Amino acid sequence: MSDVEISNVRPWGGDPVDIRVSGGVIREIVPHDSPSAEGAAARDDARDAEHDLVRLDGAGRLVFPSFSDVHVHLDSTRVGLPFEPNEVERRNLWSFIQNDRDNWRNAGASVTDRATHTLGRAVANGMTRARSYAQIDADCGLERLEGVLAAREAHEDRSSVEVVAFPQAGLLLEPGVPALIEEGLRNGVDLVGGIDPCALDEDPRQHLDIVFDLADRYGVGIDIHLHEPGELGLFSAQQIIKRVRALDMRGQVTIAHAFFLVGLAESQRAQVLAELAELDIALATVAPSSRGTLPLLEILEAGVRIGLGQDGQRDYWSPYGNTDMLDRTWQLAFTNNLRRDSDIERALETATLGGARVIDPTTDHGASRGVGVGDAADLVLLPGEYPASAVMDRPGGRTVVHAGRIVAEDGELL
Repeated sequence: MSDVEISNVRPWGGDPVDIRVSGGVIREIVPHDSPSAEGAAARDDARDAEHDLVRLDGAGRLVFPSFSDVHVHLDSTRVGLPFEPNEVERRNLWSFIQNDRDNWRNAGASVTDRATHTLGRAVANGMTRARSYAQIDADCGLERLEGVLAAREAHEDRSSVEVVAFPQAGLLLEPGVPALIEEGLRNGVDLVGGIDPCALDEDPRQHLDIVFDLADRYGVGIDIHLHEPGELGLFSAQQIIKRVRALDMRGQVTIAHAFFLVGLAESQRAQVLAELAELDIALATVAPSSRGTLPLLEILEAGVRIGLGQDGQRDYWSPYGNTDMLDRTWQLAFTNNLRRDSDIERALETATLGGARVIDPTTDHGASRGVGVGDAADLVLLPGEYPASAVMDRPGGRTVVHAGRIVAEDGELL
């Protein structure tokens, strides 16, 4: 693996520095144009004949940890294909499930090709860590899972991707689904998924028993879509909390969407967030409209891990999504009405470090904020005066580094 020297970059908008990367890890950071930096350059010149050294001129750009998309459906994407008009009436979740079932086989490209293209575009925009769902049900079997696994393999040198065996149509409504989920766990899946135990399957005990039993037997984590609002969602969340506590699955469970938090009284929400923090249950949000906007700053202050995701992108569910996590970061700041630079930076941290911590709860960058000696060299360089201005402007001209290797430049994969 080549060493990389990144000169003249500003971590989180700070003073210009030079960064030395070796073995996929940041090994040294010195002030740009300092005597120590000049000395390092001289040593580099002397060693160039013996070692591969890649030099990257940061040109004064900002540098952050790369983006983490912790809630994406790579198996349903239509990014790169002609726009598909959507006239599906939003009656219930099943109406969207059926619309997807009616159309995904005739999308114009295979699941593998669509997932691979979308993942590649996300990497080119600065994302190097992802958690993708792969729909498994009586309609598609393991076909969509195979497409997501193929996309992961195609970009394995550019990104790290976790895959969730996801029962989009429930576990109990159609025969054979739990067995299919288990087969997925035997074929490269990293987490077991669940969805709306009350509203969809209408049997929260059996639904969650299946999910937690599979996770326990295969030694994997859990990621549950919870769209259920108000008291119904709170009930489901409490059942999840009880199982995490009883099985001591701290740090292994994520609740996605968690719309129920929005409708709770402030004191009640504080109590739930305290339990989530105590049991290290993570949250994932896709920065939805005001109806489901999670209170980001309140969640962070409670000490709950939370990450950001793109969800479906240009698919049979929604026309939104463009593979750019910086664009989704702007959406997170906008829907939370964040105006102070320091608060907008919290949104940016959620899209980068926050997502990394959802994927790996042991991730702890402390004061370095992911750009310090000893941190993994997963980085994105982009133009901008300040972190907040980068979120507002969403500039191009980005360079993406994964595991110490430059993988994309100015929107193009390398």
